[in-house]
Amino acid sequence: MSAMYEVTNSKGFQGLLMQAETAKHSILIVEDETGPRDALAMILRPFFTLYTADNAHAALRILKKERIDLVTLDLKLPDRQGMDLLQEIKLEREDVEVIIITGYGSLKSAMDGIRYGAAVYLLKPFNVAELIALIQQTLEKKDRLDYLRNFLKSPGDKWGTESDAGATWKLLQNQYRSLAQTKWGPDQRFAAYSELAPLLSDLMQARDRELFYHAGRVSDYSDLLGKRLNLTEAERNVLAFGAFLHDIGKVVTEDRLLSKSGKLDPGGQELLKHHPEIGARMIRPLKLPAEASQIISYHHEWYDGSGYPDGLQGHGIPLFARIVCLTQEFDHLMTDHHAHTPLSLEEAVAEVRRQAGTRFDPALAEMFARVVIETKASLPPMGTPSRRTATPEP
Repeated sequence: MSAMYEVTNSKGFQGLLMQAETAKHSILIVEDETGPRDALAMILRPFFTLYTADNAHAALRILKKERIDLVTLDLKLPDRQGMDLLQEIKLEREDVEVIIITGYGSLKSAMDGIRYGAAVYLLKPFNVAELIALIQQTLEKKDRLDYLRNFLKSPGDKWGTESDAGATWKLLQNQYRSLAQTKWGPDQRFAAYSELAPLLSDLMQARDRELFYHAGRVSDYSDLLGKRLNLTEAERNVLAFGAFLHDIGKVVTEDRLLSKSGKLDPGGQELLKHHPEIGARMIRPLKLPAEASQIISYHHEWYDGSGYPDGLQGHGIPLFARIVCLTQEFDHLMTDHHAHTPLSLEEAVAEVRRQAGTRFDPALAEMFARVVIETKASLPPMGTPSRRTATPEP
């Protein structure tokens, strides 16, 4: 066996043996070097239906022909950069999970890999038991997301009324408990919502990876401003969670509106404007704090009263909603959701200041402009430009 692997005993092997006794998942190994490719194949063959490719072209051919659940991807390929292949895989087959396994990694490539949709980034040499555990966790996540994708595609208006929404959440929570074996852990700000956060997070990922990444960044930006406002820890946690859920209504609306080009016709623009009220109706049975519901309902209200859905104005807009109105737009400016070319941080800050008093609370806009400039080195990394996520203008 290649020296790139260290073999140890692990419960991960037992999990895969149990998995192999039921339905086998399929894995595509994309690796140009024969030794590592054969070693990986030897490790994984007892547990999975296996395919191998030594270049990007062959990998894409297999992905089009076969049902692949997971790809292990080396970044160094003879005919194409592995990161480019990753982006194409996630664009064409978002349901396929990708684990990057490379000996040529860096912090930047690791961050890029996660940005572009890789589930895990693993450096050679690695422990075989670690790889087995990561594959098992990634496939468990895929099973959850596949269930939610199928659920979202099933016919019927699942959140049409508060009663419908309550029945939908009850069904989802019961099914999700049987699929998800782990508790919420990545963001301790959401610890108070540990029973709901994993489901809500996976639901957004199942709808659209960019919707989920946007939600995470807006939550981080909002928390940054919350700290500057000297909010209490409890207030900041509610703000961060509400900001994370601000576009939850798009889980329902996006598939009805968007073509592959990501463009909206005027009718689509009007329909998408209903996502705040749809989102508020969706989460009402979950009994979240009032401030979180206000964020979902009013994050498109403008300071001058020209926003939607209710045309609220000035300090008549709840504080947390004014914050998220600002932070979600800043994130859009830093990606290409509004335009063909994203703005630099300095350009986005200038645009925030330009819209102070019209779209944004002027005091919050200036405070946010200062804090992002001061902390720009530690701001959350940008997600990939989205070709599908749309945002309507008032």
